[in-house]
Amino acid sequence: MRALIYKSTGSWYIARGEDGQLYNARVKGSFKVEGLTSTNPIAVGDEVNLNPEDEADNVATITDIHDRRNYIARTSPHNKNKHHIVASNIDQTLLFATLKDPKTSQGFLDRFLVSAEAYHVPAILVFNKSDLFRKKEQELYDELWNMYTAIGYTVLKISLKQGEGIEELKTLLQDKTTLVSGHSGVGKSTFINHLFPDMELKTQEVSGWSGKGLHTTTYAEMFDLPFNGKIIDTPGIREFGLVDISRQELSHYFPEMRALLNNCQFNNCQHINEPGCAVKAAVESGEIAESRFFSYYNILESIDAKSY
Repeated sequence: MRALIYKSTGSWYIARGEDGQLYNARVKGSFKVEGLTSTNPIAVGDEVNLNPEDEADNVATITDIHDRRNYIARTSPHNKNKHHIVASNIDQTLLFATLKDPKTSQGFLDRFLVSAEAYHVPAILVFNKSDLFRKKEQELYDELWNMYTAIGYTVLKISLKQGEGIEELKTLLQDKTTLVSGHSGVGKSTFINHLFPDMELKTQEVSGWSGKGLHTTTYAEMFDLPFNGKIIDTPGIREFGLVDISRQELSHYFPEMRALLNNCQFNNCQHINEPGCAVKAAVESGEIAESRFFSYYNILESIDAKSY
């Protein structure tokens, strides 16, 4: 039968079959390595075929994986030369950030946005803890809001503590599969708890499965929203390592640069020292934000360091 992967812990998976039942599923040995370059052959959000083995314990074998519509990957936290698929078949991603306690760097935001662009996943920036904003933070938020909305991103300000902006955010989640990401401490888990006030229901469903003793925050996990839609919770990400992006194509994942690439004098322009560069001219005229160009430059340098 067809099924959807709700949780992956590396060797065991939780899958919901088309019969509505949750199964503890394993991968057939040969399937695990065949032609796969990621550290995880199956990710949360994958559609698979299941072969039920033991109906009493709801144990099944995964026999096949269906083509992915899209996915988001990062460098593996355990092996920098491999990539790890965070989640697949997603409609959008929410990146939680904070401007205070802790402060999320713009470099981290931009790396994440580049990855979302590369994998064709619309991204929404959510700045939490607006109750901590003083004049300095509010000015920075206004600056970021102007910069990111001008290039096509949705940017929201919320306070989970005071309940500000939550209903607007819920509306954006309706009828969609959404990946939620961000550093630890930015309010991601608090938000998910807010969506599921009765968290016992959330954990009860999977009690008794093979990975019961594992730390739930280590792995991505998908939940059905009470108002139609699905949400995928990911562990807190310290850094976001980009994969499979060359120096040549990086500028394509900055929307404001992408719009100008045909105006550069050289087809292979990397927008650093080349003459007749439309991107550098746009930075100088203020059409492209200087801070976004610095993010581009820093990412470009990091790709070089890895000898892509």
